[in-house]
Amino acid sequence: MRHHFSKITYLLLIQLITFVTVHAQQDNGDGCVGVWLTGSEEGQIQIFKQGDRYFGKIVWIKDPIDAKTGKPPIDSKNPDVTKRTQPIAGLVNLRDLKYEGKNQWDGGKIYDPQNGKVYDCKIKLVNANRLDVRGYIGVSFVGRTETWKRVK
Repeated sequence: MRHHFSKITYLLLIQLITFVTVHAQQDNGDGCVGVWLTGSEEGQIQIFKQGDRYFGKIVWIKDPIDAKTGKPPIDSKNPDVTKRTQPIAGLVNLRDLKYEGKNQWDGGKIYDPQNGKVYDCKIKLVNANRLDVRGYIGVSFVGRTETWKRVK
C-alpha cells in the first residue's frame, strides 16, 4: 500500500519542521557565547560559559593606549584599591549570569570600569547578532539597557 501526501499535508509538514527548527535554535542557552561590540562601541566583550554560568571579558578596547600615560588604560576607578593598576583589557566585567530560558540570562553582575560601579545585570538575545544588556540597581525597571552587536 502506497501513501500519498496531499500538497496541503506536505506544506503543513514542512511548516511544522521549520517552526520546530527555528524555535529550537532560538531557545539556546549558549546563544550569547561569542564576542560582542558594546553599544558605545568603545569595547568588545567575549562572553563565555564556565560551569552553568556565563561571564564576559573585555578583549578589545577602542583606545588601547591612554593618551596621558602612553600606556594601556588601567582600572583606576576600581573600588578595590589593590586592583587599580590592572589593565582594562582582559578584565572580567560580566559575571555569574544564569540561563533562565527563552534566550534570557539573569542573576549576574556587570562592572563598569569607567565609573568603578557594579550593577545587577540581565541579558536577552534578541536575535543571533543582537544582545540587549541591562544594568540596574535593585529592580530591573530602574536601569539602562544597551544593545551589543555580535562580532564573532
